[in-house]
Amino acid sequence: MTLRHHLLPVIALCASTSLWAQTPASNAVDPLAPTGRWSAYQVGSAQLPPMGWNSWNAFFTEIDEEKLLGSAQRIVETGLAKKGYRFINIDDGWWLKRRTSDNKLIIRADKFPSARTGKGDPSFRPLTDTLHAMGFKAGIYSDLGRNSCSQAYSDGPAQLPEGTVAEREVGLYGHSDQDIRLFFADWGFDAIKVDGCGIRAFAADAERVRSGQFRALPPLIDQHSITRSDIPAVKSLFADINQSLAKYNPDGDYMLSLCIWGSANVRSWGKDVGSISRTSDDISPDWGRMLTNYDSAVRRALYAHPGSWNDPDMLFIGKGDFDADHLTEARSHFALWAMMNAPLLIGSDLRTTPQPLLDIFGNAELIALNQDTAGNQATVAFDSDGFQILVKTLANGDKAVALFNRGLSAVDAVLTADHLKFRADRPIALSNLWTGAKSDFIQETTLRVEARQTLVFRAKGDRILADGLYLSEQPGTVNPAVDGVTQPEPDPTIYRSITGWRGTRGIGERPMYAGWGGAMADATPYNQALVVAGHTFASGVGILANSRLEVRNKGFARFTASVGVDDSARDGDQPVRFFLYGDGKALASTPPLRRGAPARPLAADVKGVAILELVALADGVTGNAVPVTWGDAALRH
Repeated sequence: MTLRHHLLPVIALCASTSLWAQTPASNAVDPLAPTGRWSAYQVGSAQLPPMGWNSWNAFFTEIDEEKLLGSAQRIVETGLAKKGYRFINIDDGWWLKRRTSDNKLIIRADKFPSARTGKGDPSFRPLTDTLHAMGFKAGIYSDLGRNSCSQAYSDGPAQLPEGTVAEREVGLYGHSDQDIRLFFADWGFDAIKVDGCGIRAFAADAERVRSGQFRALPPLIDQHSITRSDIPAVKSLFADINQSLAKYNPDGDYMLSLCIWGSANVRSWGKDVGSISRTSDDISPDWGRMLTNYDSAVRRALYAHPGSWNDPDMLFIGKGDFDADHLTEARSHFALWAMMNAPLLIGSDLRTTPQPLLDIFGNAELIALNQDTAGNQATVAFDSDGFQILVKTLANGDKAVALFNRGLSAVDAVLTADHLKFRADRPIALSNLWTGAKSDFIQETTLRVEARQTLVFRAKGDRILADGLYLSEQPGTVNPAVDGVTQPEPDPTIYRSITGWRGTRGIGERPMYAGWGGAMADATPYNQALVVAGHTFASGVGILANSRLEVRNKGFARFTASVGVDDSARDGDQPVRFFLYGDGKALASTPPLRRGAPARPLAADVKGVAILELVALADGVTGNAVPVTWGDAALRH
């Protein structure tokens, strides 16, 4: 019996009250049924966003031991290791073949000479031991399919797997448990990046399959079509990986990076499957492409938490629009990734990286924002095509604020107390995290932001909500376990750039990254203001009905909100009921509400409750449900 069917008679009996505590727990198979637990990914070692270095942007497949250890040594010598850069990750290009007699992967030992141990097959154990002795964690690369991305798209033979068709099948497909054991138990790696080209690029009609280079594997992912992707099959492959990771890492000290580039609706479920999850296709050293990757993650703050972070791809500081001649752009790139709690994975050849760029990587104040233990990704406080203001709440109660000029002309930006959710009648202190300059203001201040510049400040002030925090101020504690999206749609708000690998061939990149209609902080799922019966809420969570939000309660005593169907809902007749649970037990509810009905208060004593669950139920709705607003939703002392 499902929750929606089970509740009907209960509501009829309790319509005169806001409580339905006598309602028993529902069948757990219903996704809206309270579970009393936090369902986002918590295993592994990514309670803070991973920091480190990856070989791909600098070397593509032409990685070798000298390049890798040279970059690792530079991280130590420059002091970056002490600032938190601890992962050294080998990307594509390390493998020679898969031996068909026992299906074991063989290392390209000519490029990694320490692998020749003289005791059987080449082994990465000496390399990982070296990295561990230097204080690093070591990461390896593989693919969900039989073959890798470079085998699908490389224009040359540089360091691609060799041998027969079968020997060149180096991906995880059909060998997941064996390979994970090799990587972690035998070779001593601590992290794995899992690409997805092998399950998208080797259809029977693909040129490289038709030519006999590779075996066909029916695609599970169509990057340009959500409906043509087999999402359950993709999730099943990652479930197998997670099972093996747990088996061969009993201490739980590992990191899983999902790299299927925002396809297969992964921006909705990646948070439940891996430590970091790519939200878009590859980044390149171009301003426009950086905007695309940034946009794919910036409005997804509620989908990032300690243990499971949005990943708009590696830092491309060091080349193109982000080289030493473009320090403004390089600083913006770094600042935005820091504010979004994105992984800070350096992609440059650190052996030749000039000092001004090393200074950006080493900015301790910005690193502190990224590594703040509260785990709150910045939310968008002001939004336009050309200029944005991002704000994040820090563990000590301070706010970080970034003023990002996306365009080519300077902007005289007005930063207000309301942007920060601080009182407008009290002083607000700002500390510039690039220059160290101090300033203060009351109510508002005007700041000049040059083209492509990002100003970043730490702000101190008195909160509007003096006795607690709005949920939209603490997205790291709010998980949209069920966000109401049953028919995933491409997000039209993501900047569509000219891709470096395709140029202007074809018709251009159309909206392709699912996420339109997902849960939002301080906005509706479709990026409108939160408005119920004409009343605008400056704070709140917007989500579709038939949704369930999980909220971690860290010592607060009371939950309050004003709830209702948002005025943006197209269906004005659809009733929606709101329910509040604490550790799986019913605490409060509303009668059915429709568009145009005033927001109803929903409050409860939550002292001692670890997990709150906020359910919005719309019976009989097919497809994506109506937008609802949890206005001024807050946890209070």
